[in-house]
Amino acid sequence: MVQELVIAIVAAVAACALYTAAAAKVVKQYERGVVLRLGRLRNDVRGPGFTMVLPGVERLRKVNMQIVTMPVPAQDGITRDNVTVRVDAVIYFKVVDAASAVIQVEDYRFAVSQMAQTSLRSIIGKSDLDDLLSNREKLNQGLELMIDSPAVGWGVQIDRVEIKDVSLPETMKRSMARQAEADRERRARVINADAELQASKKLAEAAKEMSAQPAALQLRLLQTVVAVAAEKNSTLVLPFPVELLRFLERAQQPVQQQQQPVQQQQLAPQAVPQEPVQQPAQQRPVQRQAAEQPQAVRAQQLHAQAPRPTPRPGPARRPAPAPSQQTAAAPAPMPAPPAAAPVRPSRPSAKPLAKH
Repeated sequence: MVQELVIAIVAAVAACALYTAAAAKVVKQYERGVVLRLGRLRNDVRGPGFTMVLPGVERLRKVNMQIVTMPVPAQDGITRDNVTVRVDAVIYFKVVDAASAVIQVEDYRFAVSQMAQTSLRSIIGKSDLDDLLSNREKLNQGLELMIDSPAVGWGVQIDRVEIKDVSLPETMKRSMARQAEADRERRARVINADAELQASKKLAEAAKEMSAQPAALQLRLLQTVVAVAAEKNSTLVLPFPVELLRFLERAQQPVQQQQQPVQQQQLAPQAVPQEPVQQPAQQRPVQRQAAEQPQAVRAQQLHAQAPRPTPRPGPARRPAPAPSQQTAAAPAPMPAPPAAAPVRPSRPSAKPLAKH
């Protein structure tokens, strides 16, 4: 009898231990427990620590309340200025309402991931390439608002969303590299020009001071020699004053001016005499023919005034030709060349009468 009573007590204790083990639950500090009794949600959400549930009647689901870091897979898209990019991001969120995270959505992690990918594609299509590269803070805020709007009903709070990387095509990278290089070159030239301007102003002031004291130029020359000699070089460079060069140039100018007339006389072309060209009588100008007509008339008058020889008795002789015929039969004088001096026509000699 006692034995049976002991066995019954041991069995009851074992059953109580098994029931307690099945009903006992431990909720961690960063978790919250949502109890479902026969499928119905209990209003009380179990906090961290030891808690009891009815085995077979109640079911406890633990929800992590920590901030979750979820990477968003890279999304390919086309920006508003028609540039193909590949953007990936990271999202930080946490559960603020454990009951809603269990009841309102099947898997809140998967839902947040899909919503982040969709919102990222939408942000890429609405933004320019320059905004994706330089104005990421504004895009991050817009992306956070787009994801947070539906996540509030799921009991999830979006803590932060950041665009992690923007991948560009190789051609676009080369173009941007050339643009950045040109911008850097422009800035370098502007800085160099500004430095030259400032240096020129300082040099002008120094030259003004040195011109007031000529000995300062000689002292500066000696300082340059000392600086060059300190480097232990075999070659010594001495500055040559520009004023001396100008003096030599001024001294050479009168000599060059005296040599220029002699060189011009030597290089001047000499006039070559041209031989007169005789033209035929048919091509004589009309003025030359008009000038020759008075000379022919004068020749006839001289021939008429010449004394004639006394005729001798003898056989009959032919009458002498008229002076006009003799003059007409005389050969025409050759025309003078246009460039030569006028040639006086020779007097026609009187021909003696032929004797028969």
